[in-house]
Amino acid sequence: MTRKNIVWHELIGLKARIIRASHPELVGIEGYVLDETRNTLTIVGDRVWTVPKDVVEIEFETAAGEKIRVDGRNLVGRPEMRLKKRWRK
Repeated sequence: MTRKNIVWHELIGLKARIIRASHPELVGIEGYVLDETRNTLTIVGDRVWTVPKDVVEIEFETAAGEKIRVDGRNLVGRPEMRLKKRWRK
């Protein structure tokens, strides 16, 4: 998983942290991605958060310890359809 292809990978189970958001209350949310829908990520940390994808910038930590920042607008879409886009290119 790299910066270029993280959009095509499964996000559930990755450690995530909200770096920037249009709503200041969302900044700093940290935990593991529990679920993903078309427009939201469910992150479990000290509590369960449902975060809209299109208004945040997220930093994911891979199993190797690499930190990758992603604009949430690049993640909008049903997970299974986003994963299929890889094969269309």
